[in-house]
Amino acid sequence: MLSKNAVTVLERRYLKKDADGKPTEKPDDLFKRVAQAIAQADKEYDLDADVKQTQDIFYEMMSSLKFMPNSPTLMNAGRPLGQLSACFVLPIADSMEDIFDAVKNAALIHKSGGGTGFSFSRLRGAGSSVNSTGGVASGPVSFMKVFNSATEAVKQGGTRRGANMGILRVDHPDIIDFIQCKKNTTEITNFNISVGITEEFMKAVNEKREYSLIDPHSKKEVKKLYAPEVFDLIVTMAWTNGEPGIVFLDRINRDNPVPKLGEVESTNPCGEQPLLPYESCNLGSINLDALMVKKGGEYELDYDEFRKTIKNAVHFLDNVIAVNNYPLQEIRDMTLSTRKIGLGLMGFADILYKLKIPYNSSEAIELAEKVMKFLRDTAREESCELAKQRGTFPTYDESIFKSQGLVQRNATVTTIAPTGTISIICGASSGIEPIFGLSYIRNVMDNDELLETHPYFEQVMEERGLYSKELMSKIAKEGTIAHMEEIPQDIRDVFVTAHDITPDSHVRMQAAFQKYTDNAVSKTVNFPREATKEDVRKVYELAYDLGLKGVTIYRDGSRDAQVLNIGKVNKAEGDAKAQAVSKETAGVVGVSPRQRPEVTQGITQKVKIGCGNLYITVNYDENGICEVFTNLGRAGGCPSQSEATSRLISTALRSGMDVESVVEQLRGIRCHSTLRKGGDVKVLSCPDAIGRVLQTVAQMQGEKVAPLVMQDEEAQHDDTKCPECGKQLEFEGGCNICRSCGYSKCG
Repeated sequence: MLSKNAVTVLERRYLKKDADGKPTEKPDDLFKRVAQAIAQADKEYDLDADVKQTQDIFYEMMSSLKFMPNSPTLMNAGRPLGQLSACFVLPIADSMEDIFDAVKNAALIHKSGGGTGFSFSRLRGAGSSVNSTGGVASGPVSFMKVFNSATEAVKQGGTRRGANMGILRVDHPDIIDFIQCKKNTTEITNFNISVGITEEFMKAVNEKREYSLIDPHSKKEVKKLYAPEVFDLIVTMAWTNGEPGIVFLDRINRDNPVPKLGEVESTNPCGEQPLLPYESCNLGSINLDALMVKKGGEYELDYDEFRKTIKNAVHFLDNVIAVNNYPLQEIRDMTLSTRKIGLGLMGFADILYKLKIPYNSSEAIELAEKVMKFLRDTAREESCELAKQRGTFPTYDESIFKSQGLVQRNATVTTIAPTGTISIICGASSGIEPIFGLSYIRNVMDNDELLETHPYFEQVMEERGLYSKELMSKIAKEGTIAHMEEIPQDIRDVFVTAHDITPDSHVRMQAAFQKYTDNAVSKTVNFPREATKEDVRKVYELAYDLGLKGVTIYRDGSRDAQVLNIGKVNKAEGDAKAQAVSKETAGVVGVSPRQRPEVTQGITQKVKIGCGNLYITVNYDENGICEVFTNLGRAGGCPSQSEATSRLISTALRSGMDVESVVEQLRGIRCHSTLRKGGDVKVLSCPDAIGRVLQTVAQMQGEKVAPLVMQDEEAQHDDTKCPECGKQLEFEGGCNICRSCGYSKCG
């Protein structure tokens, strides 16, 4: 049964609408429309096929929420557009004509609802000579900005912006610029980026030596870099704002099922689907939670129903390839030549709760491997059965597949995608990710707040006599129950959330699923805000050691952080001795703060906070604002924290940091004590109050600082909140996802 939230998402983003934007079909009509359209492919292979029976099977599979195809299939099947694929990779050759052909083709794909992946590795480096014009090349990063602008101009399927993946090989001459290309988070906003890591590079990192950068045009070495320092730069930028991710290109090509067609150079926007140039892939996911049954009072996974659903889903996805209306002839030709499909899972975290297995346990890893092996083996069985009826894919290579005893219809059959909005429709946890929050507060119309709780957690709490709205509200604010002694230990052990799971456990879970996945696995390794760069480094190294094809990390709150000023890695010169990156180019330039002036002037402002009155003094001299003092008007609060904050601000200002950067970091920080007061308290916390007063003084001095906004305006500009419904966004697979209304934004 569809939840109210699922119906809302379907009405907003999937159902047919009239000229006034009102839905002209109901959710059940959508499932019938999609089932009927996809079942028609049976006639292509058997004129006597019982299409009605196939249609009924497909309808039941979707309406029971056991399986859901990717969003373009739900949106477009049985409609004039008819473009059903989510994933595409487009080639970019090293000429102006080819580059702008790719821009045009990407726009057509985005308009139809798909996402695009690109490798920019064939483009010559910035400053290289261009023989045809006598000029110099702009380089990959410059052209990425062109693609980004084109994406911004085209709404995807009329509902959202398109998404892109940009990949550059680690041995490209412009790799340092690429690694840092998202330092400014207002640029290249419609791209996720990943560095294409080679085995040679990782070997050089481990051996602490240089490696070669190769001109893609001449294929000659142009310079050397010290590999450990480049790896450090990747780690630093990922720690700073979550990008770049990394993909292990040699490892991906080792598993390329059609090497005679060329090398895989890129993936789709979320990284789980490596594809050849002009290739597309059709994805779908099985909802494990819908396959759970209760026997003897305990839950278990119904493997018979699982098997049946897998086989029907493979049939469905192979049919999608046949009836798809491809945006380009080249894409049609390449897709039909390999017939790749990507069947995956969602609801894994949900079934762990019901099976009483903590996500961060060895038992969960064992279950992941068991479930994924069953899915892969059964999907391959069905693909082999389809090959008997319909033939193998045209580029089938007997030397590769027959060694495994396989004669498949499809070059690949399994992929773990992030699922996003289709998991909202199914009321399931997304992909193989842990639950983000057991309870949360959703903003609805007229500033009302609606408390929502994970249904099975709510059921368990009610059965144990522990449920109360007050407790659920507390959980919503805390994000975890791990430390709540009022909840029994056995419940706390099982109902872990993303906040409770170590990065190491995230990587090991991804590796468990990758072991039995043909393509790749979309999984975000979450870090707490206080995680160090060394923590990120260990995860990247572990991902390499465990055989992953790529990894994406996200440190909580890092997208709002001030980006470090990271310069270029020095060119290695002279003999083979590697040069370390200088302090100035490897990180923030070392600057000592100027001495505090003997005489200053300033203002003191009283601000009401949750703990009472906070008196904030901001002083300045002829060189600008130079210090901040705070004092609480009465006992209570956290004076040591306020003093530490003031000292750090004063040091930063006297070190030359501009006021606007400091204000940007302070504004919007929230404190429960202050927020609970409400009423005439117009600030969110002590740091927010300090930021507001700093802003006022800066404006008095004529400095260019963004204008003050009131608390209700501020909520509209909070990057952690959904711009459409106000609920907390979840970062997943390189995208921000709202599980309340289905909004998503990648890049």
